[in-house]
Amino acid sequence: MARRTGRRPGNPDTREGILTAARRVFADRGFDQASVRAIAAAAEVDPALVHHYFGTKDKLFLAAMNAPIDPGELLPQAFAGGPDEIGERLVRLVLGVWDSPAGTAALALLRSALSNDWTARMLREFVTSQILRRVIGQLDVDPAQIPMRTALVASQLAGLLVMRYILRLEPLAGADPAVAAAMVGPTVQRYLTGDLAAVPLPAGDKPTDR
Repeated sequence: MARRTGRRPGNPDTREGILTAARRVFADRGFDQASVRAIAAAAEVDPALVHHYFGTKDKLFLAAMNAPIDPGELLPQAFAGGPDEIGERLVRLVLGVWDSPAGTAALALLRSALSNDWTARMLREFVTSQILRRVIGQLDVDPAQIPMRTALVASQLAGLLVMRYILRLEPLAGADPAVAAAMVGPTVQRYLTGDLAAVPLPAGDKPTDR
């Protein structure tokens, strides 16, 4: 009997093979440019198997990241109550995750990102596509400023997490989460909704003389 060729069928190793391919494709192309079809091709499986095991591209990305949380399930807490205090609510939500049992895995991921380029790329994609883009997407801001706002918020949150949980700089490290959120929240709020008129536009968006 002739041996069948083509994509291999589902087997006990298929799920891990898809995850391995997904990590490579997401790291190489970023979340936006990575497609389920490209990941399936890299894993040598049918795209239907990717959907079977993981559902959506977002869920596949979270699995590839070994993400300790699903931001889509938590972020509605930050949106509740309108945009005026979303900065403080976002900080409080982030600290709540890090102070929870999921914080151990989150801390390991952050430590790895500080010394490993692949993890850094994946964590950057995770923060950008799964958290900050969803938050800023709820706000009425100039689309041309979204990349800078996203980067500024990320810088503030990353600095807070490093100082509080890795370097453990006191008195920040031991501060009550609500107090820390109240202090840091206004800065995050300004980055999200404040006046950033001085922020330069990307080159392609600059007005030109006619």
